[in-house]
Amino acid sequence: MSKPVVAFRHDDGGEKISADGILNALSATVVVLDADGIIVHVNTAGEHFLQGGAEYLKGKALRSLLPNDNPVFSLIEQVRKESFAISEYGVDLESPRIGRHLVNLQAAPIPDEPDFIVLTMQQRTIADTIDRQLTHRGAARSVTAMAAMLAHEVKNPLSGIRGAAQLLEQNAKPDDASLTTLIREETDRICDLVDRMEVFSDAGPLKRDSVNIHIVLDRVMQLAKNGFGRHLRYVTNFDPSLPPVLGHRDQLIQVFLNLVKNAAEAAPVKGGEITLETAYQHGVRFAVPGTSSRIHLPLRISIKDNGEGIPDDIKSCLFDPFVTSKPQGTGLGLALVAKIIGDHGGVIECNSMPKRTEFRIMLPMAEEPQTANSELETAP
Repeated sequence: MSKPVVAFRHDDGGEKISADGILNALSATVVVLDADGIIVHVNTAGEHFLQGGAEYLKGKALRSLLPNDNPVFSLIEQVRKESFAISEYGVDLESPRIGRHLVNLQAAPIPDEPDFIVLTMQQRTIADTIDRQLTHRGAARSVTAMAAMLAHEVKNPLSGIRGAAQLLEQNAKPDDASLTTLIREETDRICDLVDRMEVFSDAGPLKRDSVNIHIVLDRVMQLAKNGFGRHLRYVTNFDPSLPPVLGHRDQLIQVFLNLVKNAAEAAPVKGGEITLETAYQHGVRFAVPGTSSRIHLPLRISIKDNGEGIPDDIKSCLFDPFVTSKPQGTGLGLALVAKIIGDHGGVIECNSMPKRTEFRIMLPMAEEPQTANSELETAP
């Protein structure tokens, strides 16, 4: 069934801009499939991706261009069955025709033509081919190994150095006593840093239960409003129907307290604002590297601030240990956050620009919501 081309006219009555023109300007591949999986439309990026012109590709079955066992087809079938958009990240598309590509996929039904599917494929950059989970967990593992090394190899000698400084201080001249005091204070400072690093050590499998994330966020806001963030305005946009998170309550409080504290420090003293949002994302799944499985992370929690944003030179390594833009910062807070979220099987992302920085966490859902509901009823 053919339909007229949608077009947009400038307010001044000038030239029209067709919908085809808009689609062809996109860098993502856009393919429209009919009820039989036949290509009825493809944009310019899709021509390059599928190695053929639009006239050649129209009328061909997508299965003739990709292997039948490709995950794109199970995604399309699920969209047809459930009638809402579904996204998958980190999907391998490979065929002799197009080669191998790592892409983010989204398939969505067309409201006016429910049997038609719009398939969008966004190629991921070479730097992005390493999954975000592996990147953050790799950083966490490096910190874990460093923590174990520091605790075992550094702390014991430091105690000996401190003890020797104390003995020297007993018979030292006044000028020398200041040096022994300096040795003791610097030794204590290093020991304190090692103690903070030990929170990264692996303590076995994480025990997770059903947790009402709104109780966690309310507790974090209470702490912020009565402490470091009392000068800020707080905006909440919570989805009250959100199912419980599968997680560890105290660790999640630690995660969001860290993120809200960072937001409070970044927000301006006058007019500073922090926004906390929760939402349920239908059909958002992530590929597990090295396997054919997908993890479902439907629960999204966002922490936003209206500060000046994160410097460009540290955005790419923001979750690595010892990376910070704070003059007195240690650069361990976000590395710890990444580790905890990774231990929960979740994903953390950051988008930052002047006046708007957002940390977005996606977490798995608990299977049994009644535990979280009872927690809500008994919460003070």
